Amino acid sequence: MTTDVNITDHEDNQLPRFDRVQRSFHWVMAAIILLAIVIGFYCWLQTPGTPSRRALLEVHKSLGMSALVLLAFRVAYRLAVGAPGYARPLGRLTHIAAEAAHLVLYVLMLFMPLTGYMFSGAGGYSLPWFGLFQWPRLLPRDDALAHVGQTLHGLGAYVIYAVLAAHVAAVAWHHFVKKDEVLGRMLPPRR
Repeated sequence: MTTDVNITDHEDNQLPRFDRVQRSFHWVMAAIILLAIVIGFYCWLQTPGTPSRRALLEVHKSLGMSALVLLAFRVAYRLAVGAPGYARPLGRLTHIAAEAAHLVLYVLMLFMPLTGYMFSGAGGYSLPWFGLFQWPRLLPRDDALAHVGQTLHGLGAYVIYAVLAAHVAAVAWHHFVKKDEVLGRMLPPRR
């Protein structure tokens, strides 16, 4: 059972929260992923083959691969450190829904860069990282495989739009309606 009492400053500093490293992973990856989504969506609206679209797709790919690398470190750290508990436990169904949503987000953070890599690698397109180097091409040039990667990446985009919207809505619900500490767990303590 939860209460609708606002958390005081004193209580805020006592709340269980993710450590600084986990919070940093969360917010840096959120920024990278949101920027990649915005750029990807904008490129989808542009005429294929134009120089500006190609340049933006280079940034989009670089962001995606950055998220993939950070994901490996984030998961390893999370497995080593774990997650904090809740000052006021979530209801059983809310807890199950939150765990399922987080699992889907982690799968998407893996799925989107891998399908983007499949599309670019098998399609013979560049595999850049911010103009500093090219990622190794681990797939043979194969138009059919590139098409599968493109299709999966495009479908995954719709899924990630929906899941991120649900994630943000759930956080807003917890913060503004339930007035619990869910959002506070991912924020630094107030001073």
